[in-house]
Amino acid sequence: MTAATPNPAQWIKARRSQNANGCVEMRQMVDVEVRDTKQHGQGPTLTLGRGAFATWIAGAKAGELDHLIEF
Repeated sequence: MTAATPNPAQWIKARRSQNANGCVEMRQMVDVEVRDTKQHGQGPTLTLGRGAFATWIAGAKAGELDHLIEF
């Protein structure tokens, strides 16, 4: 995300993912929507309430999802 406040209806990727294709994008409407960038806007979206999204991010930061990463 940039220093400016993004348009909530705009799909965004993490700064570290800007030049990568294997990422997810999100946008914050009433809920938070997440989608796969490889689908180019044509695939499904996952919709999470803001509390569920915050829990998901906290778990990822704590390493709770590391077992899902292929090495």
